[in-house]
Amino acid sequence: MSEQPVSVYFGEALSRYGFGDGHPFGPDRIQAFWHETVKQGLDKKVHIATPQLCDNQALLAFHTQEYINRVKAQSKSGHGYLDLGDTPAFEGVYEAACTVTGSVLNGVENILTGQHPKVFVPIAGLHHAKRDSAAGFCVFNDAGVLIENLRHHHGIRRIAYVDIDAHHGDGVFYAFESDPDLIFADIHEDGRFLYPGTGAIEETGKGNAKGTKLNIPLPPFANDTHFHKVWPSVEDFIRQGKPELIILQAGADSIEGDPITHMAFTPAAHAYAAMQLSRLANEFCNGRFIALGGGGYNRTNLALGWNAVVGAMLNE
Repeated sequence: MSEQPVSVYFGEALSRYGFGDGHPFGPDRIQAFWHETVKQGLDKKVHIATPQLCDNQALLAFHTQEYINRVKAQSKSGHGYLDLGDTPAFEGVYEAACTVTGSVLNGVENILTGQHPKVFVPIAGLHHAKRDSAAGFCVFNDAGVLIENLRHHHGIRRIAYVDIDAHHGDGVFYAFESDPDLIFADIHEDGRFLYPGTGAIEETGKGNAKGTKLNIPLPPFANDTHFHKVWPSVEDFIRQGKPELIILQAGADSIEGDPITHMAFTPAAHAYAAMQLSRLANEFCNGRFIALGGGGYNRTNLALGWNAVVGAMLNE
């Protein structure tokens, strides 16, 4: 095992996934994160990993070839939208999105070999993308691709996916709604007030997967008190599921002051979630834990929130 148990992906290639200066999901997000990482001295305590590309075959585990081909075509032209109007194409978007997904897949390879048992990928957790479409700034659903590749290539079926982004992780939820082996827990702003409008408490899975999904919608301006009130139910849920690997989508748009959401967590909530899930990973999964940055459009918030996650992974 490496002397640095936590690996963090950082590099210019990851910053290419962004929709231009001035866009909420701009290319400067990773630099805001890294500036704070260096400021806190965490860059000296982690392994800095180089972003990696994935190939078409890896994407096919989750996405349709027809959709992948459309992304490739619009990546060359740089024109139009990849969904109904939220996710614009740009020249090189295919390669940029493959870098996000490839870094996540590479991170898990390192986890499974024991090289770095815990991994953080800041520009990842693109949880709105569907199997056949982009959605909500998300081109390829790296978490969905990861889950399918873990099953197909590594024989890991029991996976826990925990999401604390302000937006419901609908692209993951509906893709695995009937899958009893995906333990899904999502704390988010009530869909009656925020995109994508899903994630009601009654949505608990379908068929033999009923009861394997936990949606916890919170009211606008929910704070750390609300978070700590509901968090124990997430931990209990994960324990019941006995996963082999844990994924955290650590979206920082649930932190107070985000320009497009209404939640009021502090970075301490993100640190606590990462710490507790890291401990659960040690208990059930041989330490296998990957955290994905997710949303977050206030640059100070994402810098503090994501580094709180990295710090917690180092210190759990």
